[in-house]
Order: sequence, then C-alpha cells, then structure tokens
Amino acid sequence: MQVLSNPTLPALLDRLVASELPDGRSIGAWTALLRAHATLMRRLETDLERETGLALADFDVLAQLATAGGALRMTELANRALISRSGMTRRVARMVDDGLVRRAEADGDGRGVVVALTDAGIARLTETAPVHARGIATYFATPLSNAELAALETALTKVTIDCTFG
Repeated sequence: MQVLSNPTLPALLDRLVASELPDGRSIGAWTALLRAHATLMRRLETDLERETGLALADFDVLAQLATAGGALRMTELANRALISRSGMTRRVARMVDDGLVRRAEADGDGRGVVVALTDAGIARLTETAPVHARGIATYFATPLSNAELAALETALTKVTIDCTFG
C-alpha cells in the first residue's frame, strides 16, 4: 500500500491551531515541552533499567512512598504517580510479588488499601535513587542555568495550579 502525502494538510493544521493560538510562540513552547518530556523520560527510563534493572514507573512508586513517609492509600499513590488507579493496582501487585511493597487494609476502613514500603523496597530505592538523580542532573539540570531552572519551575507551577484550580 502506497502512502500518499497531502501537501495541504500542514497548512490546514496551522490554520486550525492559529485560530485558537494566534501567538505562534505558544505552540512552539508546547511542542518543545512535549519533546523535552518524552526525550528525558525515555532517557531516564533507559538508564535506570540498564544500570539497576528497575522500571522508572516502579522507581516513582518507591519514591512517592518514601516522600510520604513510607505508606500511602492506593488512590493517593495513583494520584501522586500520575497513573490510573487500575494501572497502579496492577503495578503494586507486581511490586508486592517482587517484595518491594506490601498492601494492607486502611485502618478503620475495610474499603481502603494502604501501600507501604518493605525493607527490600527501601534497599531498592537506596540503590536506584542516585542513578535517577544523576540522570536528572546530567540531562536536565546541568544544561540549564539557575535562572532558566527557576523560570521553568515558576512557569510550570503556574500552569499546574491554573489547570488544577482554573
């Protein structure tokens, strides 16, 4: 099957986008954000798996639990890790099988599930966190100046707040 290119499609897309985003810089910044995110995540995932054998999403679960003091309700863990609740349930089940976390019923609430780090999970986090942090430093922080990092943090925090409460 031959794939034919339609030279009018780029112009059509440009017109459709321009009607909602008349400032051409907006779409350029958006595209750069998406490309940077995808590239960084792919590189961090590859490095972490190659050096430690742990998936980046599993590292994120361990890190979210550690940040929360060692345990979270399943729903809160899914929200923090930006994973659907059903996706988190499957991920946690695999991590329970690997001995990295344990599940327990929430105190006083038979409906809730709490996920907690195990000693093995803490050991795995201790092994993998430096690798992940080194990747963030190498691929994200070092190429940017302190002023650029501060501006980026401010801008992305504003977008997050506006999307959350807007």
